[in-house]
Amino acid sequence: MARQPRILAGETAAITGAARGIGRATAAALMRHGMRVAIGDVDVEAARLTAQELGPSAVAFELDVTDRASFGAFLDVAEEQLGPLDVLVNNAGIMQVGRFIDEDDLTAQRMIDINLHGVILGMKLALDRMLPRDRGHIVNISSQAGKFGAPGGATYSATKHAVVGLTEAVRGELRLMDAHIDVSYVMPTVVNTELGSGLGEVRGMANLEPTDVADAIVEALQLGTVDVWVPKSAKRTNALGTLLPRRLAEGMAHAIKADRVLAGADANTRREYELRASHSEPGLEPAPERQRITQSSGE
Repeated sequence: MARQPRILAGETAAITGAARGIGRATAAALMRHGMRVAIGDVDVEAARLTAQELGPSAVAFELDVTDRASFGAFLDVAEEQLGPLDVLVNNAGIMQVGRFIDEDDLTAQRMIDINLHGVILGMKLALDRMLPRDRGHIVNISSQAGKFGAPGGATYSATKHAVVGLTEAVRGELRLMDAHIDVSYVMPTVVNTELGSGLGEVRGMANLEPTDVADAIVEALQLGTVDVWVPKSAKRTNALGTLLPRRLAEGMAHAIKADRVLAGADANTRREYELRASHSEPGLEPAPERQRITQSSGE
């Protein structure tokens, strides 16, 4: 018997990194379905502006996902103002591209702290709230780079691959506990956001809009989907790739330029985003600007 779509109206969601891009689009999509949304972002002024533009069902708070006290306070105040947490979307993430051999250690640490440790922390804090009520849904934003491993984004790919493994493992633990809490991970291709600016294009595949990912998240919440491919056709492509011999699969990826999406990124187009991303974890000092920009060009 098919699962009946879950009604989202009246529920409370918290979204990390929601001042811009996928997070903002997801907040808007959830609000259209009648949800109350807490927007968290390290850029609190941008978060407040987003909440103001989205309407009275959205509230905004400062959030550093790498800091337990900050994350806990964000969820506490979200519940105080909006009600018990039903959904957490772990969306906050950064991507600084360039050759692995050129990547400075601070850049790697920053991506791991935000993209992986931030998700781990968010899941723990959300489950502390959801398990006593035996209900809730956690959505972790991964990437298809986490499935395939993208040249030019080795550490980023590693963090997103870890998010997939983390989500699957926690899902297994929840099943063993007989807990009625859903978990999902979302794997989009390139999205037209600041994070996706200046990246290469795969032949025959258009970039996504943030609303495409937001709609997929809404559907996952409604249906309880675990692995969310965006677009859905990418799941078939992945299945085909796993059946082919490695040399043939890699040859096909090279032919459609899939192996150049990150490696061929335009450093000048990405300059503003890369500089902002380098300041996105308050606990770390940014790497030297000249070195960082050289690295992001992959040269």
